[in-house]
Amino acid sequence: MSKIEVKPYGNSDKTKKEEVAEMFNNISKKYDFLNHFLSLGIDKIWRRKAVNKLRDIQPKRILDIATGTGDFAIASLKLNPTEVIGIDISAGMLEVGVEKMKTRKFDSIITLKLADSEALPFEDNYFDALTVGFGVRNFEHLEIGLAEMLRVIRTGGKVIILEFSKPKKFPVKQGYGFISKYIIPFFGKRISKDEKAYAYLPESIAAFPEGEEMIDILTKLGYKNVEAELVSGGIATIYSGTK
Repeated sequence: MSKIEVKPYGNSDKTKKEEVAEMFNNISKKYDFLNHFLSLGIDKIWRRKAVNKLRDIQPKRILDIATGTGDFAIASLKLNPTEVIGIDISAGMLEVGVEKMKTRKFDSIITLKLADSEALPFEDNYFDALTVGFGVRNFEHLEIGLAEMLRVIRTGGKVIILEFSKPKKFPVKQGYGFISKYIIPFFGKRISKDEKAYAYLPESIAAFPEGEEMIDILTKLGYKNVEAELVSGGIATIYSGTK
């Protein structure tokens, strides 16, 4: 199974999973603001586009992995599901997310819980659909996490993965390169007070498989009808696959 070695803090005594949880705990209070600020709000458009790819199966039970503070789970409410569960390994992010659900009165439909994406606490074939936004590149063992995702989806169900990618064409490539190398670490460090967290973002994107390589991994694991759609000139990619 492939192991993604890039870690936020580079501590040899901790696993990537432990460091990712620590990182998100550290930045949880500033995460929502920074996320929307650094993306200029484009991340909301990407989520809506990703959610629309699930309309054809009209899912009632949805699992959102690496849910963070629950933005993707909230976006999925447009599909009128009866149950949405969001899981994350960061207790700090979930704490912010739970308060958000209560404030917006979504807590009757959306449940957030602490869980590991590589060992999902759900029975086989339980969910109609699964979403994960900007989370798979944080998996320590990518293929284990992707296989678990497929396990908990029913036959005919669909998985949507929204993940950053590396733009290839001018001028998006050059602009994105400058922003990821200078702007994101600069503001991330000053606002979140965690220098490593926002330096890790471009490093993790650079190390992560994308495009055809990602399609090949998903297909090998048993995903069917796998597709990849670039958004915003290739800054992010929406992958979809069925069981």
